[in-house]
Amino acid sequence: MAQRFDICNGDADGLCAAVQWRLHEPAPAALLTGLKREIALVGRVPAKAGDELNVFDLSMRPNRGALQRLLDAGVRVRYFDHHVVEDMPAHPLLESHVDTATDVCTSLLVDRHLGGAFRAWALVGIYGDNLAAVADRLALDSNVDAGDCALLRRLGEAINYNAYGDEERDVHIAPRDLHAIMLRYRDPRDMLAYEPVVDEIDAQRHSDLQQALAVAPLWQDAGASVRVLPDAPWSRRVLGCIANELANAEPQRAHAVLKQQGKGYAVSVRAPLASPSGAHALCSRFGGGGRARAAGIDGLAQDELERFICAFANARWGEPPGP
Repeated sequence: MAQRFDICNGDADGLCAAVQWRLHEPAPAALLTGLKREIALVGRVPAKAGDELNVFDLSMRPNRGALQRLLDAGVRVRYFDHHVVEDMPAHPLLESHVDTATDVCTSLLVDRHLGGAFRAWALVGIYGDNLAAVADRLALDSNVDAGDCALLRRLGEAINYNAYGDEERDVHIAPRDLHAIMLRYRDPRDMLAYEPVVDEIDAQRHSDLQQALAVAPLWQDAGASVRVLPDAPWSRRVLGCIANELANAEPQRAHAVLKQQGKGYAVSVRAPLASPSGAHALCSRFGGGGRARAAGIDGLAQDELERFICAFANARWGEPPGP
């Protein structure tokens, strides 16, 4: 018997995209997800000929080889994503929905494909991916009032924050368990009303943010700033969240937040919201990747810190994204 698999990033964009699809198609499906930086997931899928695979918000670059093997084995794949990819497979079993524009995320791509059928969940994902202006416009077009927008944004930011950590014990709830809770509700506002886990995540998020904001920049000028956080459970959780907070607070400035790990650093980069591109180009020079407006480096060597800061200080923000 053919099986269905849903694979997604464990952040707000990935989870909300997967939830939209499964509400649209309420059939049994095995879920594979993980923490924010667990993106090479396609190779873990035990799919065989005739099976169906849905992929949401996972960069195709680290999954390219595994994807090709599954396609060649006869697995039908539907791929929604917004990360840069240079070499997309051409295969009759691949249905791709990839858009790397700076004002697009995976939840928005699924929303477009489904004709806005689960618009509130799409808004949660879009707000969680720090595309507030995009979400606000979409909400206005859908007659969602300001009060509900604030609720959906709070939920999106909480879900997104919960994806960051080096291992599952760092986060409040495993993303796969959070997905199961989300899937109970056709309307995310009901989840806010009935699930205490949202308040629990949000309280932890605000506590972690206070600690992160107390860390002074290691370097900054008028156009960019670099912060280095110590290695601790709170810093592992807050790495992406604090980068978004700083980007929103200072939209004319680029931000890099580093967290010490071993003899190096994990890095989260945000291009200035006023000219939101260039982050992927910068991070790819150091073995990282991501999107034009937001990218990261999983392992920056300690002796590369000075070179990274120099490259960051001289980055040309606002350059067109890659292919």
